[in-house]
Amino acid sequence: MDALAKLLLRQEKIVTDAQLAEAGVTHGMLRWKLKRGDWQRVLPRVVATFSGTLTRRQQFIAAGLYAGERAQLAGLSALEIHGFRYLPKEPAVHVLVPHERRLRRVPRVRLHRTDRLDSTEWPYAGCVRVCSPARAVVDALRSDEGRGFDVQTMRAVVAEGIQRAITTIVDLQRELDLARRNGTAVLRAVVDEVADGVRSAPEAELRRLAKQSLILPTISWNPRLADADGNDLPTPDGYLDLAALALEVDSREFHLSPEAWEATLRHHNQLAAAGILVLHFTPKQIRETPHSVLAEIERAYVARLGAGAAYKIRVISTLP
Repeated sequence: MDALAKLLLRQEKIVTDAQLAEAGVTHGMLRWKLKRGDWQRVLPRVVATFSGTLTRRQQFIAAGLYAGERAQLAGLSALEIHGFRYLPKEPAVHVLVPHERRLRRVPRVRLHRTDRLDSTEWPYAGCVRVCSPARAVVDALRSDEGRGFDVQTMRAVVAEGIQRAITTIVDLQRELDLARRNGTAVLRAVVDEVADGVRSAPEAELRRLAKQSLILPTISWNPRLADADGNDLPTPDGYLDLAALALEVDSREFHLSPEAWEATLRHHNQLAAAGILVLHFTPKQIRETPHSVLAEIERAYVARLGAGAAYKIRVISTLP
């Protein structure tokens, strides 16, 4: 029973029939516990040694144990484990299993057979494995899985992964290179947008909007700026160099925290003090009245050029 107690502690009271047998629990004892309602059968060959509702973490452990030793929690489930916030909600647990493994399909678990398990898997809960963040992003957002997430959702997930340093552009691009191309075209475009310097979903929408303009030049996204004396300035979301015109997307939803939101507002004063005109837009404005947003940027750009002022702001670099 000491071995059983250690096993239950390590696996948060979720075990397989085989593990119970190894720990000395006889088939008769297992049947008796299940019949009394002390324990419950949650998946084929997987038991919860309590009678209540499983936590989400216990659901992940149960699915991983059911799928087998080489299985990897994947897709949306892996993103949830890695702490992504802007995710479509799905109760089912997604699991990668080796292509040759045959398992019965069961409710609440979605099995994905593959001949390319994630070689950069992470351990999870001490008893199962989870795909890396980059693999999880690609598997979750590719359209050939039948979910067909919209572009805004893809941008939100990819941008969050980069903003919060959960994954990197390099890892995402490497994973896309390894993945089948079917169903990844839109995701590849989104990753390229973020690689160009766009850091949030609304910024990506603003970038696409600005490209439609026949007036605006190329915009630097998330550039590093310095004043005439070489002092660093805050980094705006977008910047038009010739007119010293900065674009800011003000959003509680897509920035990292309320503190980051407040920092964006403080940056306005610093940029303005250096002679930069700052235009602020909300994600709702960009999404619902894009033509008005673009017209406002174009008017400000033309007016700044017409003023004939010499702006002494240097763009040092654009963030990768």
